[in-house]
Amino acid sequence: MRGVFVTGTDTDVGKTLVSAWLAQHWRADYWKPIQTGSAQGTDFGSVAALAPAAHIHPSAVVLPAPLSPHEAARRENTRIDLSALVLPQTSAPLVVEGAGGVMVPINEAALMIDLMARLALPTIVVARSGLGTINHTLMTLEILRRRRVPLLGVVMNGQKNPANRQAIEHFGGVRVLAEIQPLPAVTPATIAGLPSPSFACPGEP
Repeated sequence: MRGVFVTGTDTDVGKTLVSAWLAQHWRADYWKPIQTGSAQGTDFGSVAALAPAAHIHPSAVVLPAPLSPHEAARRENTRIDLSALVLPQTSAPLVVEGAGGVMVPINEAALMIDLMARLALPTIVVARSGLGTINHTLMTLEILRRRRVPLLGVVMNGQKNPANRQAIEHFGGVRVLAEIQPLPAVTPATIAGLPSPSFACPGEP
């Protein structure tokens, strides 16, 4: 499978924006296995709008409450079965977007990191550029390495902060793949106008 798993150091760090950027420039498919908060809009809907050429695979789980997957499922009197989350079949590169961070619960026993380990795609960590990002990013990297999840690198969102980038690369032993600065508006045109990723989609020849 050619593709990546996009995770974040937290919620609302820009995973969907990065996913749309990758889908647009790689001409990739997109899949959000677990979508919560659908009552307030969906990430797959945002990616469909921002990267119109991307093929959007249906989410395996869609829940209305904007909560962690295990709690959103509990409120619907259901349970998310980890074994039912299977990569869609495609000949195109695939961008998979997680829900929240790596330690978000999926059910009473499984966390997002368990799904990531199961899917075994190289991971991109999306992190904020500002204060607090060093701690959150290094902890995320530590968990990924403990679980031996393949790591592609980090994408930082927000105003450039050279000191934070240097610290993440030095202490995290990882490459910052890109820095996406604040956009005047998040539209298909601004996503298309961002520089193409300087790194290839894993699995491409």
